Amino acid sequence: MTQYKTIAESNNFIVLDQYNKFVEEPNAGYQTEGSLEREFIRDLQAQGYEYLQGLNNHDELIKNLRVQLQRLNNVIFSDTEWQRFLEEYLDKPSDSLIEKTRKIHDDYIYDFVFDNGRIQNIYLLDKKNLANNTVQVINQFEQTGSYDNRYDVTILVNGLPLVHIELKKRGVAIREAFNQIHRYSKESFNKENSLFKYIQIFVISNGTDTRYFANTTKRNKNSFDFTMNWATAKNTLIKDLKDFTATFLQKNTLLNVLVNYCVFDVSDTLLIMRPYQIAATERILWKIKNSYHAKNWNNKESGGYIWHTTGSGKTLTSFKASRLATELDFIDKVFFVVDRKDLDYQTMKEYQRFSPDSVNGSESTAGLKRNIEKDDNKIIVTTIQKLNNLMKSEENLSIYQKQVVFIFDEAHRSQFGEAQKNLKRKFKKFYQFGFTGTPIFPENALGAETTASVFGTELHSYVITDAIRDDKVLKFKVDYNDVRPQFKALETEKDPEKLTALEQKQAFLHPERIKEISQYLLNNFKQKTHRLNATGKGFNAMFAVSSVEAAKRYYETLQNLQADQEHPLKIATIFSFAANEEQDAIGDIPDETFEPTALNSTAKEFLTKAIDDYNHYFGTNYGVDSQSFQNYYRDLAKRVKNQEVDLLIVVGMFLTGFDAPTLNTLFVDKNLRYHGLMQAFSRTNRIYDTTKTFGNIVTFRDLEQNTIDAITLFGDKNTKNVVLEKSYDSYFNGDDNQRGYAEIVKELKESFPDPTEIETEQDKKEFVKLFGEYLRVENILQNYDEFAALQALQAVDLNDPIAMEKFKQVHYVNDEQIAKMLKVPTLPVRAEQDYRSTYNDIRDWLRQRKEGNDKDNSPINWDDVVFEVDLLKSQEINLDYILALIFEHHKKNQDKEVLIDEIRRTVRSSLGNRAKESLIVDFINQTNLDDIPDKATLIDSFFLFAQAEQRKEAESLIQEENLNVDAAKRYISTSLKREYASENGTALNEVLPKMSPLNPQYLTKKQTIFQKIAAFVEKFKGVGGKI
Repeated sequence: MTQYKTIAESNNFIVLDQYNKFVEEPNAGYQTEGSLEREFIRDLQAQGYEYLQGLNNHDELIKNLRVQLQRLNNVIFSDTEWQRFLEEYLDKPSDSLIEKTRKIHDDYIYDFVFDNGRIQNIYLLDKKNLANNTVQVINQFEQTGSYDNRYDVTILVNGLPLVHIELKKRGVAIREAFNQIHRYSKESFNKENSLFKYIQIFVISNGTDTRYFANTTKRNKNSFDFTMNWATAKNTLIKDLKDFTATFLQKNTLLNVLVNYCVFDVSDTLLIMRPYQIAATERILWKIKNSYHAKNWNNKESGGYIWHTTGSGKTLTSFKASRLATELDFIDKVFFVVDRKDLDYQTMKEYQRFSPDSVNGSESTAGLKRNIEKDDNKIIVTTIQKLNNLMKSEENLSIYQKQVVFIFDEAHRSQFGEAQKNLKRKFKKFYQFGFTGTPIFPENALGAETTASVFGTELHSYVITDAIRDDKVLKFKVDYNDVRPQFKALETEKDPEKLTALEQKQAFLHPERIKEISQYLLNNFKQKTHRLNATGKGFNAMFAVSSVEAAKRYYETLQNLQADQEHPLKIATIFSFAANEEQDAIGDIPDETFEPTALNSTAKEFLTKAIDDYNHYFGTNYGVDSQSFQNYYRDLAKRVKNQEVDLLIVVGMFLTGFDAPTLNTLFVDKNLRYHGLMQAFSRTNRIYDTTKTFGNIVTFRDLEQNTIDAITLFGDKNTKNVVLEKSYDSYFNGDDNQRGYAEIVKELKESFPDPTEIETEQDKKEFVKLFGEYLRVENILQNYDEFAALQALQAVDLNDPIAMEKFKQVHYVNDEQIAKMLKVPTLPVRAEQDYRSTYNDIRDWLRQRKEGNDKDNSPINWDDVVFEVDLLKSQEINLDYILALIFEHHKKNQDKEVLIDEIRRTVRSSLGNRAKESLIVDFINQTNLDDIPDKATLIDSFFLFAQAEQRKEAESLIQEENLNVDAAKRYISTSLKREYASENGTALNEVLPKMSPLNPQYLTKKQTIFQKIAAFVEKFKGVGGKI
């Protein structure tokens, strides 16, 4: 009978094991957006959605909402009660997107007092019985915004708009659909029509590719990289709109995603789980239920493990599985077990929301014991160290006899073996599950235990190849740099025993080798981390070394080498005592404790000095005793994530479990294998934005074979082609899949020799596509040393022997190589600036035309064009750089006209400073540059000039448009601070001259004023001063 139960259960998964796609009829022919939309709505109706044709304005929406909530709660509101319910709870005017989202996730029940004094709970959603919620669909909802969005389909749940679908006709670039939503989530969605702030999920589709993503205000989660396709449990993507509708938008599935698989975290970010995360969670819950009904607990058949590759969001999945397991009636407690090193500030706050006493850095088990005895808290978040101490010290606790689930966030960590033995001995009715990015298989096991022998079968897998295919993690580019020929024999040694002997003899620590590597690192740091541009934002890096002694020597050498630098890199280091424990797997990185006091005296002295340097940088006050060191660990983690630290030198800590999307480079002078290699490399491959194309791994030992072995073990034979980035040659000269840089540059020079003469619309479109291709390949090539040398060569005076000698040293090239490099076609710097400037011009021209809505009478279709805005921003130059150029040019050439031409060229090629062109030119014309002694004075005089202009222009704008003076000053100041003007909220309305909103001129006036202020903000943002 139990067997039958299993089959019945498995049909309730929302992430299906198998899905058979719809077969398109051949010659279905061209479909307009309108017909795509009608077909989509018909499909939803066939799945039980009610279509409210003609519901297309705010009043109708509110009316329907009232009917739906009355039905759900079985009440009738009088008109005044309904009005009051809207104002005090459901549609409070002051609510932002965040408060509305909180009402869906946390505050979805409201105690409403009816006029007769009766109090009743009013529910927005029935989360217990999902079938009790109604789903309806509306389309062509009219929004008063600066855009007329005609093709909108919105799904209402109990009358509230929770899902919004943006359809584009087949052939339109999917990123354009994304950009459009991005545009009007800034504009009309968050307008007066505030019910649309309830939207949780956006769906975009061009018919053949369909993706979903969360509605969040967090700028860093707002890039296209965070959109995802739906999929089956075997990670087969479901892309076509028809298939997506039949699976993701199936009523039960959609309601499940909204109610159970969205996470609204402590930092008010809304996250929607990806299909593989949901699949894993469902399979864990299914396994618990099955094992319980079969009375089969306490062994490996009652649990299992989840193999999700590092960087794919394991912690979110494992924590969600724990939270949902607490909702099973028969479970008494759920233990969510983490390694204490993974408890950074962010996750700690998240866990404390659910389990107040149990998560802190201390080893004491008192808080854990208190939490276990409490009845009101089913979830317990604890560290493996604490859990182990508790089991060792407490002989019989009542919990040992109860139904308990254990979920290990990272299945292979220190003390794991010992904790397992104690757990199996003490707990009588448990189900345990482990998550891991790098399972232990017989091939990489050191002892008898593998992941499967401890946890049982694999319940779900999402391996590195799946994640790369879905763009959820990046590839690796691995460079072995043999720039120190005299040490080549050491660096290419493969035999583990010989390597250990060499490490013990400190052969790798030869001062000459340390110095060469440090110099290489400093020379190439900016190029590897994309900081060559003047803003220098880019990314940061980590350096993994083989021992504390190595960390010490590198730290000191690097600090000495950059002693005279004006802006030295901020370098920090962290390490601690690592006990000599038995390892479970080959290549495991030894676990460093939080007890640096156990280090030997020289190591402790060095750590103290490094922490002192850090305190000096950041005005902090950390030390090496246990608690203070833990605080240092957390503070350092936070500053690495915020890019306040440029380079972090580590031995073991931070190579596992640490997550920093702004980190893109790992320098390695350490022997990494299997488990440790994958973990360490994966620090660099978190997605961030378009400029981050892969994780840069720069090794000073030959780890090529180790890398291939590790990648094959945790993927398959073909994996290395997917996981490792292609060679320099295939990007520069092209390969079967793509054109190379050389061919693109050749076509640019031939087709568009003079970018100012691109006249016809067809040419503009061709140019934008070609230059976009150039920007993409150039962004990738920037990570290759060969390309960096090519670009640097352009700036070197070939007739200056000293400069040439320096160039050869820095780039490790000889005369013969230089002769070859000079023959390679590149794009000269000035030509590239002109191309960038034209690219920006066309983008502005197209946007203005869209706003003027005269695009409909153009024969050219721009739908498949995507502007590479992120790539332009990554190459951005800042204002100080432009002002310094004015000073330099003026020194060489006194002619103002030539100077102005040169500066216009630079300003126009910069996305962020284009609007300042007239301001900068006015400054040059009105300033006597001969009187200015140095760059600093020039920069100061510009800011004084700009602030005076800003005041003048603000006053005349307020007068001309007859604005409300105080409100206008407030609104403009806030916009300048935020660096963009926003139509959200009521601030803009307060600025307007007195005028009734019913006046037909009102909206036009409001739009004109908004555009003027927006242009003003673009021009003056960043200049400081008061309005």
